[in-house]
Amino acid sequence: MTKKNQKELIKIITTILLLLLISIISIEMKIKLILYIITYLIVGYQVIKKAIKNIFSGQIFDENFLMSLATIGAFITGEYLEAVLVMLLYQIGELFQSYAVGKSRRSISELMDIRPDYANIEENGKIVKVNPEEVKIGTKIIIKPGEKIPLDGIVEDGESLLDTKALTGESIPRRVKENDIVLSGFINKTGILTVKVTKEFSSSTASKILDLVENASNKKAKAENFITKFARYYTPIVVALALCLAFLPPLLIKEATLLECIKRSMTFLVISCPCALVISVPLGFFGGIGGASRQGILIKGSNYLETLSKTNTIVFDKTGTLTEGRFQVVKIKPTINIADKSSEKKILEIASLAESYSSHPIALAIKEKYKHNPDKKRIQDIKELAGKGISGKVDGKQVYVGNDTLLLEKNIKVSTTNEIGTIIYIAEESNCLGYIVIADKIKDNAKETLTTLKQNNQIENTVMLTGDKKEIAEKIAKEVGIDKVYSQLLPQEKVEKLEDILKNQPENKKVAFVGDGMNDAPVLTRADIGIAMGALGTDAAIEAADIVIMDDDISKIKDAIYISKKTLRIVKQNIYFAIGVKIFFLILGALGIANMMEAVFADVGVSVIAILNSMRTLKISKSNHLK
Repeated sequence: MTKKNQKELIKIITTILLLLLISIISIEMKIKLILYIITYLIVGYQVIKKAIKNIFSGQIFDENFLMSLATIGAFITGEYLEAVLVMLLYQIGELFQSYAVGKSRRSISELMDIRPDYANIEENGKIVKVNPEEVKIGTKIIIKPGEKIPLDGIVEDGESLLDTKALTGESIPRRVKENDIVLSGFINKTGILTVKVTKEFSSSTASKILDLVENASNKKAKAENFITKFARYYTPIVVALALCLAFLPPLLIKEATLLECIKRSMTFLVISCPCALVISVPLGFFGGIGGASRQGILIKGSNYLETLSKTNTIVFDKTGTLTEGRFQVVKIKPTINIADKSSEKKILEIASLAESYSSHPIALAIKEKYKHNPDKKRIQDIKELAGKGISGKVDGKQVYVGNDTLLLEKNIKVSTTNEIGTIIYIAEESNCLGYIVIADKIKDNAKETLTTLKQNNQIENTVMLTGDKKEIAEKIAKEVGIDKVYSQLLPQEKVEKLEDILKNQPENKKVAFVGDGMNDAPVLTRADIGIAMGALGTDAAIEAADIVIMDDDISKIKDAIYISKKTLRIVKQNIYFAIGVKIFFLILGALGIANMMEAVFADVGVSVIAILNSMRTLKISKSNHLK
């Protein structure tokens, strides 16, 4: 509990003890009145002070004004105990609200506790702690076990496990070694790392994400804006109605007394306080954003959370979103008579040896699949043939690794294939041993994610926009379950296609675009909601996207949609419940049926219930039932 909350709690306890004392001891009414006033000021001084301050600043009609007016009116009409109790219960509600907001903020700050305190640099053989803001690009920093990585950089020396949970939401540690990229906000768990800084503090991942989280509350959802406008018109109206209740009945009805009508008017004012709406709606959205951050999903504002809940069409980029975004060996096909595992192994071995000197992405994919360091003593006369492949000798035998053009030039017979991807043929002497298919592998959970989204009616339509070849795009779309696919698109053509999709959307339905953030900034910006996948550390994606999924887990799209829908459902529950109860008790108050204590329940009680409901958004976890 914060010091401020502790002070409020002391005030509340003191007020309760004084009220008990007043009710127990037998004293004159004048002394009782003085004690009631003292007790009232202890618990209500801050409310009255805020009300007076707001009046002078032009913000007259708020809950502080209503509470002050109603309780002072209760004093004037002789309802001393009720006046103190109303203010006491109001302060208990405020304390509860403060605790709830504090818990929400702590939830986010714990998850996003990524602001580094210092950076270690070496000076004259000693490790010196410096402010991360003072460290320049190119500086080498040292991160010890247990320390936060203060700045983005590349590992120059060392190997370690990193806790990435604060940024990605993933609890499994990530192993890094020399030449791997590390991001500020990660926590070093085991070994000592020497990292060369690649970004200044202001441009670092931690700094950018902290800035986005801190400013998320500035972007209000329509529901929040509605509450602001509602309160602006609602409060003057209820004050006017309260005045009418106080002074019109005595003029129009013989039996009505001024004192009774003023009491009824004060009760009406207490009931009218819009605290439940003013508190619970923003808290609901804030909690939803905090719940999303638990899963490594950064939502830049409550307006984006609301828009996501209305999404019925998702448009996907292909590379890096539905696929891994890097070349991999997906098939090895021998074409010799003995098609067994040993022949597959031989094909891969020859290809890897031949490509051992190349840094081409295809060569890297083959070497990664081989998983052994090539014995370069076995290789001679390696030549790179531009646009065709590689020739050379392996174990003294002439080999060729490349496309069909290379083999046909060497009069080596090649069998045609309908495989989708880049085909690399392997020949030894005059025989084609087989081929390797290189392709961008589909993410393991892509199909499952799209299937689940539709099965649970989270979305209705899926579209893929890609610059890749038609046959590759259609094959991937079919495998993952995409409804429509548009291929061979230039960046500007992607935007044009998205414009067409937006035009054909039903009213009040939204379109989300999901991209890897590398070259999708224009489309991410144009969509109703832009979601950057696996774009942690990519400046363009963090700037352009409305939602950043802080690793490349495509299944988190369904978690984000689930969180948005549940948050909006909770917010709407609070709005309907609070307004419904208010109207009911306002009618009772106007008719003289509801007394001051019932009025307190209508105000404080509804606020507490709405706050409790809003706090459910903080406990939104992964939508396991959607998996």
